[in-house]
Amino acid sequence: MDWKNSVDNFRTFLNFEKSLSKNSTEAYVRDINSFISFLKLSSINKKPEEIIPKDIQDFLKYISELGISARSQARIISGIRSYYKYLLHEDQIESDQTSLLETPSLGQKLPEVLSVGEIDELISARSEA
Repeated sequence: MDWKNSVDNFRTFLNFEKSLSKNSTEAYVRDINSFISFLKLSSINKKPEEIIPKDIQDFLKYISELGISARSQARIISGIRSYYKYLLHEDQIESDQTSLLETPSLGQKLPEVLSVGEIDELISARSEA
């Protein structure tokens, strides 16, 4: 299996089987193509079914060193995972090489809360009405 055909088939799968939007589909495909570009840049000449977890981990290290945000890294990992789950579903590979990948910690954004003064203003405005 070659990269181009498998990515084209993955795109079709996302469009028709998963009914993803065009933007979502293109984001997944772009992430896979980034991985493929990294492999070429690193002189890793492997077919999709020959990829091992270390290849993917090296790619993730590479994008982390580029300064890509944790949120974007998580999205890229999601795209690669989806691609390999697709290959597994289609019997193109025997095992999912992404099953042990860890996503970067995104942290949680704290909710914005009202200050004591803002609460007092709300109470005062309600009592005046």
